[in-house]
Amino acid sequence: MAPRVHSSPASTSSQNPACTGEQRKVLTVWMKSLVLNGHGCTVYDAGGGIVYRVDNYGSRCSGSVCLMDLAGTVVLNVVKRKLAFGGRWEGYRWRGQKREPRPWFTVTRPAVRPFPWSHGRPAPLSCEFRCDDTTTGRVMMRYTIVAEQCGTKQGCRIVDEATGVAVAEVKRKVTATGVALGEDVLSLVAEPGADLSLVVGLVLVYGLMNCTI
Repeated sequence: MAPRVHSSPASTSSQNPACTGEQRKVLTVWMKSLVLNGHGCTVYDAGGGIVYRVDNYGSRCSGSVCLMDLAGTVVLNVVKRKLAFGGRWEGYRWRGQKREPRPWFTVTRPAVRPFPWSHGRPAPLSCEFRCDDTTTGRVMMRYTIVAEQCGTKQGCRIVDEATGVAVAEVKRKVTATGVALGEDVLSLVAEPGADLSLVVGLVLVYGLMNCTI
């Protein structure tokens, strides 16, 4: 069974606040913390400005990490829940100084080994995403996180289960002259309509699963 992300019943409204962006966004993810000897990652926009950062002062694969903006304001808190079989990660949004009581999204991974014909590639992860639509109430959407063989174990695609279309992709960053940068320098492309904080949150969960953060 693949891990799944769940959301509330689908909405027919085009004004979904969880789908904000009008243009494709290209970001650079550096799998390093800005804190000396710390773990985490830093997300830069096309102009080199910091959009998000994660500073995990403990060990890698922490059970709770915070996604922050440049000023250090918490945007998202990702928490790992231990299950008897598999694992689950929950993402909580922050409003001001308080964390919302309900998870904004959940990512689950079943405790199963890859099939022999999968060539060692991990099973897709299932993400369930909930957003609050002022018109229709709760909205649920499901995404699948699919591992990609692109020169780094952090490479993946985030696919909308309803349409089969990738809403975001992470791969090793390549310069304009075709030179691949280090495995800890990634390119994140989010398609129009994708919520950037959600996409970065899912990439963060994937990094925690792979112990790269």
